[in-house]
Amino acid sequence: MASDRILNPEDVPADLRETAADREGFAAEYPFESHWAEVSGQVLHFVDEGSGPVLLMVHGNPTWSFAWRHLVAEFRSQFRVIAVDHLGCGFSSRPQADVYTLAGHIDRLSKLVALLDLQNVTLIAHDWGGAIGMGCAASQPERFRQFVLMNTAAFRSRGIPLRIAVCRIPVLGTLALRGLNLFSLAALKMAVEKPLSPAARRGLLAPYTSWARRIAVREFVRDIPMAQDHRSYNTLLEVEESLEQFRHLPVLLIWGMKDWCFTPEFLHEFQTRFPDAETHEISDAGHYVFEDAGAEVGDRLRLFLNRE
Repeated sequence: MASDRILNPEDVPADLRETAADREGFAAEYPFESHWAEVSGQVLHFVDEGSGPVLLMVHGNPTWSFAWRHLVAEFRSQFRVIAVDHLGCGFSSRPQADVYTLAGHIDRLSKLVALLDLQNVTLIAHDWGGAIGMGCAASQPERFRQFVLMNTAAFRSRGIPLRIAVCRIPVLGTLALRGLNLFSLAALKMAVEKPLSPAARRGLLAPYTSWARRIAVREFVRDIPMAQDHRSYNTLLEVEESLEQFRHLPVLLIWGMKDWCFTPEFLHEFQTRFPDAETHEISDAGHYVFEDAGAEVGDRLRLFLNRE
């Protein structure tokens, strides 16, 4: 297997370059240069803008680095902002294989962080990005200095929303998520409290236009560990147990309080685990808090980053 490396443009698979170049309907929203790296034999896409202290932005499902576009644009003048696309998401490769586990996502992100030799990192994570990002931090804690967590989790959950549970039904869930793209389409309404712009809708959906391109959307839903015999249960437990080592570091919790998935109960769990954390609740925002309250999120994040 080839060693991990940053890819030159000519080494990037043509289909990925073509997908990244086609930004019809959302180019003005996402004007960033594309970068790719090969890690563990897979190709990951990422945005790398600006210079200075590192902000590492880690998305969830069914989003991609596009979700961070406003924060990338706002903070790249003062920071080095890196926004990653998980395998199967955004402009990363989409192997049609059983490689979409929590452990795999953590391993690939960790290898990218090491490959870029990122230091003094501020992790900014949402949704699945919480478990993946905190798992990455646990694997190399000396590289991370503080954390910003938004409507996410990095610990086991006692329950699962019915509308997510339905998507986990064998065959039916696959047909709904990969065939009809119902998860991504539903999120355009269910994950927000305010209507999305046409460009935002187009950008959020752009990478997930076919059965093959929706494999990660389906696999993320399948990978939620609700029982001890689940393939990712022990990985999530390890992430959960690793949180203790970060209690002394600065933590900012930004929460859309109308989120039906990562409800305020998840916020309270984080507050218990990080008793010194700063909290910013946004009463009228849903799961996509960065869409419902982008300016407010940016303002609060800037206060946190510049407080020293």
